Amino acid sequence: MYSKEELFLAISTVIDPEVGFNLVEMGLIYDASCDVDGNAYVKMTLSTKACPMHQLIQQWVKEAVLKMANIKSVEIDLVWEPEWNITMADEHVKQALSRG
Repeated sequence: MYSKEELFLAISTVIDPEVGFNLVEMGLIYDASCDVDGNAYVKMTLSTKACPMHQLIQQWVKEAVLKMANIKSVEIDLVWEPEWNITMADEHVKQALSRG
């Protein structure tokens, strides 16, 4: 139904409130897919297990995907392997965060 790229585009509207970059450019979204029935799946991580906003960020991702036409459900698979690190982020994010 939707390509991985289209799902990533929808998820890119979700901004990490701590750093001000979206989850896709930070490299926190590992995979996304959708079946023909409108059931979406997102494999993601967070920058730290101690993130106080775990539930809220996952809810934002779910809401961003549900805004897409004909999406009926969104399953979030929150994983800790591979563990996120700054090298997974887009170049401009690395540069901005390394300055801070």
